[in-house]
Amino acid sequence: MLATPAYDIALILDQGQRETQEDAIAARVSDAADAGYVVVADGMGGHDAGEVASELVISAWRDAVDAQLDEPDLAQSALLDALPVAAMQANAAMASHSAENKINLGSTLLGMLMLDQQVFWISIGDSPLYLFRDNNLLQINEDHSMAPEIDAQLAQGLLSPDEAQAHPDRNQLTSVIMGAAIPKVDCPEQPLLLSPADVLILGSDGLQYLSHPEIEVLVRSHIQSPARDIADALLQALHAKADPDQDNISIAVVKPTQT
Repeated sequence: MLATPAYDIALILDQGQRETQEDAIAARVSDAADAGYVVVADGMGGHDAGEVASELVISAWRDAVDAQLDEPDLAQSALLDALPVAAMQANAAMASHSAENKINLGSTLLGMLMLDQQVFWISIGDSPLYLFRDNNLLQINEDHSMAPEIDAQLAQGLLSPDEAQAHPDRNQLTSVIMGAAIPKVDCPEQPLLLSPADVLILGSDGLQYLSHPEIEVLVRSHIQSPARDIADALLQALHAKADPDQDNISIAVVKPTQT
């Protein structure tokens, strides 16, 4: 008898309105270990270089995390240690590639590890990780961009909603993997404990061409659907906007399997 996978995972990668695809996304589930991961990277560096940057991050993540998942006696501590190791290896690879090719490139990293019903993550940059629980959507990782500071100015009445949304520095990153010191890393030691009704959504910032309330409404209306249907609904909503500046889109939807 085949075991039921612990997680229902759907991945989508879409080019948006950009000339090249600079996002990368990957997932893996080990049913034997009751563990899995999703990793998203949003590359920067212009034509071709952005694609290289995101793939360097994905490759470093796989090298570090897959090695632990493939261990016959899986040690949770070693698997958790693999998260910062993946970031360090990605950063070293970025430095080496940049020096060898005399180019500047960088990438965000959002890597989420699932162990049974525990969720750990490491996040560098502005790729969002959302938790949908009890009909509410919450971004649970840190946003390493200027957006939180600009939103704070909005809350203080220093900016209007339109000024905050259109602020030229809104998407400026305050931390990124680019082969140098990484100013900020979000990697909580304590796990998020999933309940069977939870939904997790990971993406590049291209997903955020949908507003927070728009994402929340879409997930709420598809909460009984498989992960694939939720991901498709998000992508179709982005397409319906037809924004001429739509960035590359990465979307991952994760639902615990209810048995």
